[in-house]
Amino acid sequence: MEGSIMSKGITRYYWWCQIGGWSFVGLSMLFFAHTFAQKVSSVYLWRTITVIAAGIISTHLLREFIKKMNWLLLPIEKILPKLIIAVIITTLVFILFQMSVYQVFNLYEYENRYKLDFMTRLLANVLDRGLYIIPWTLIYYFYHYIDKSRKQQVDTLKMEALVKELELKTIKAHINPHFIFNALNSIRALIDENPGRARTAITELSNILRSSMQAEKLETVSFEKELNIVKDYLALEHIRFEDRLRVEYDIDEDTLDQPVPPMMLQTLVENAIKHGISKQVHGGNVKIISDFKDDFHQLIIQNTGYLNGSVYDDGFGLTSTKNRLQLLFGDKANFDIKEINGNTVEATVLIPVVI
Repeated sequence: MEGSIMSKGITRYYWWCQIGGWSFVGLSMLFFAHTFAQKVSSVYLWRTITVIAAGIISTHLLREFIKKMNWLLLPIEKILPKLIIAVIITTLVFILFQMSVYQVFNLYEYENRYKLDFMTRLLANVLDRGLYIIPWTLIYYFYHYIDKSRKQQVDTLKMEALVKELELKTIKAHINPHFIFNALNSIRALIDENPGRARTAITELSNILRSSMQAEKLETVSFEKELNIVKDYLALEHIRFEDRLRVEYDIDEDTLDQPVPPMMLQTLVENAIKHGISKQVHGGNVKIISDFKDDFHQLIIQNTGYLNGSVYDDGFGLTSTKNRLQLLFGDKANFDIKEINGNTVEATVLIPVVI
């Protein structure tokens, strides 16, 4: 239904352009005739009307032929020779229609005042009327060429958006099972030792899962929500590591409403524990810093440990973080991980500030 309405609108617009354009040609003929001949006879008026009608009919036939042959889908280098031939044939149709009307209604006044032979007059008419057909053809073709290019750009943007959405969903699909697996392991280890704490841990896990399920539907969440998930996660991990895991927070409260990719912070913290704290005999510290730096929201996750090359560079957590930032913010966001002070790994995320 919508396509039918749009098609009718385009058809109406086409006919307005056809009638308006050829009427302008006719008015121009009358204007120059009046300017140079000082008068416009009734015969010349009818000749002008004939030119308008011949122009509309011949170019409309050309349009229908172009559509039927699907020439609008061809590149310029392939369609150009075809258009040249089509313009010549259309011009001949124009002239034959015009001459037929002249013959029937005896409108040959001024037609052969220079006593030219038929072929010379025909060639002169072809050159004259061709000057009308050529601009019409160029305008028609390039209008559709530009329109097609615009639609292709829109389709490309839609496809890129779809690919982006699918990539984000794929990344999230990897994140959640990985997180759930570690959390359930922590709770399983606690069931026999401390059933009461295990029940609390299950409640914490259910809170995290509820939040993560809601996050599945969103590209970004507020940093406050993400931080709450991380606090629940660290509470679960504390069951496993006990005093070996020490957590610090340095949070600027003004950053709490800033958007971040859901589960990103949790993934980085999980990465810090898996490759940092768990490798240390005496455990270590995890520190989460959130602040503003210039026009960016700066997130820093520090953990005791060392950069072990491929472990950090090729891990899914870091790869997913880079990919998600690139998909959501492009080159405006940045992610970096490095070793500082000899025994600390620092992961830094810079996200453009949203005001």
